Amino acid sequence: MERFGFVGLPNAGKSSLYNALAGGGALAAPYAFATRDPNVGVAKVLDRRLDALAAMSASRNVVSASVQFVDIGGLVEGASKGEGLGNRFLANIREVDAVVYVLRAFADVDVPGLAEPLEHLRVVELELTLADLESVENQVVKRRKAAKADRSLADEVAALDAAEAVLSAGTPIYRSDLDDDVRALLKPYFLLTNRPVLAVVNVGEDQLDDVASVIAPVEEELAGRAEVLGMCVQLEAEAAQLTLDERAEMLEALGLGEGALPRFLHGAYHLLGLRTFFTTGEKESRAWTFRAGWKAPQCAGVIHTDFEKGFIRAEVIHWDELVEIGSWSKARDVGKLRVEGKDYEVADGDTMEIRFNV
Repeated sequence: MERFGFVGLPNAGKSSLYNALAGGGALAAPYAFATRDPNVGVAKVLDRRLDALAAMSASRNVVSASVQFVDIGGLVEGASKGEGLGNRFLANIREVDAVVYVLRAFADVDVPGLAEPLEHLRVVELELTLADLESVENQVVKRRKAAKADRSLADEVAALDAAEAVLSAGTPIYRSDLDDDVRALLKPYFLLTNRPVLAVVNVGEDQLDDVASVIAPVEEELAGRAEVLGMCVQLEAEAAQLTLDERAEMLEALGLGEGALPRFLHGAYHLLGLRTFFTTGEKESRAWTFRAGWKAPQCAGVIHTDFEKGFIRAEVIHWDELVEIGSWSKARDVGKLRVEGKDYEVADGDTMEIRFNV
């Protein structure tokens, strides 16, 4: 399961965001380093498509897709040199697949810290970039020596040289112009800024009517290199403690609709190129996670390895067309189920039945 790490300055709202997703458990306190050891939780990716299929099939069981989140202790200026939690903090980030920046925009006299998301972004990126630069400088010397005896390492050394130039200029790798091939060569080095990024601007309740203008400077600064989402994390965390009906009532009363968490989860899910296909029936409706570009046999293997080994064909229909028709059997009767073979590239939202023989 893919892991997303929350990164931000102390009191930015990381633990509150974790609690909103995981339903509580992380200490959210108004002082620095309340989180010393990372909290790890799993959040369901709420999906109205799955709900519609489950209702259509009158499914007894519904299984959502899920992602894992890690609440990492607060980063401070100088972390790359050992300040705050220092290397312990940076080591925890290296273990995640994608990074969620939590940037504080809310002001609260009871919670110390600067309420300036661009400054939070500057410090976070600076420290991660400096840590990466130190790693690359150490590695490039070793790999250059190794490349003298093994010419196959030339591309790897060139990638490290390119990364060193970018990082020396103060640019995180994810905001650089390094192409996908170079970034792939850098993956074994677990560089902190060579990961996809989602930025959450944590606004106050008094800023909810003006979220677009609050997050605009961050969007302009990141210039499309990362998705930016504004939310009042504290409200979302409070709502997460309620029953589903109470949560919906609270968010509706505040004019927030379904809240920001579903958008956040879908943004995080798609950040790594993750997509969803469905299976549905009276026994169970389930969302299955796959990577964009996967073919039908690979997706079948997500259900069970035997399905991939013995794949024959898949019956496929997009979820919304199936819901409109009303049932799988009706879709078959009216000829709307497509029969797809091994070369079919599965689309997000496909509903499938797999035929196999082992």
